[in-house]
Amino acid sequence: MSEPFTTLDSPYVVLRADNVDTDQIIPARFLKVTDKAGLGDALFADWRCRPDGTPDPDFPLNRPEAKGAHVLVAGANFGCGSSREHAPWALVGRGFRAVVALSFADIFRQNAMKNGLLPVEVPLGLHEVLVAERARDPAARIAIDLAAQTVALAGSTAASARFEIDPFAKECLLHGVDELGYLLARLPDIERHEATRIS
Repeated sequence: MSEPFTTLDSPYVVLRADNVDTDQIIPARFLKVTDKAGLGDALFADWRCRPDGTPDPDFPLNRPEAKGAHVLVAGANFGCGSSREHAPWALVGRGFRAVVALSFADIFRQNAMKNGLLPVEVPLGLHEVLVAERARDPAARIAIDLAAQTVALAGSTAASARFEIDPFAKECLLHGVDELGYLLARLPDIERHEATRIS
């Protein structure tokens, strides 16, 4: 179970990189756990920290204006590489509810939606506006409406787009359930149906 995703109006962080793979999102040395707790602290560990372990103040997630951001804006082919489910766990653990990118690796997209993280694919034009506006105004915000399947620069009617999402994944995200939760919510209907079957 996760928090239902209906609408989101949030500051955002821009990570201007293409082909960000899952080993960069969550390095392999952190994969020895089966619990999601604490994985947010390891998000982009090799990029967020210098070789001596101190935070790199130039990394986008370490900057003061990144505090409170629930949306990450990335480049193309985000989440490529291995299929580790720990990648969306780490993003969610760090407080992100959505990743906005030019494109996503298919397995990452599926893992994200199953773990309460919304992947939003946007066209190049809107992506460029979001990146430029964040550089101009660190307080810029993104508005996402999952029911309407729209994403926009908050406060702008021109800088917006509609995004696609699998209908079943959308239903689960809107209600804050995974596949098992979806089935369990329909248990009374399943039991009624089974009771009508001839044994």
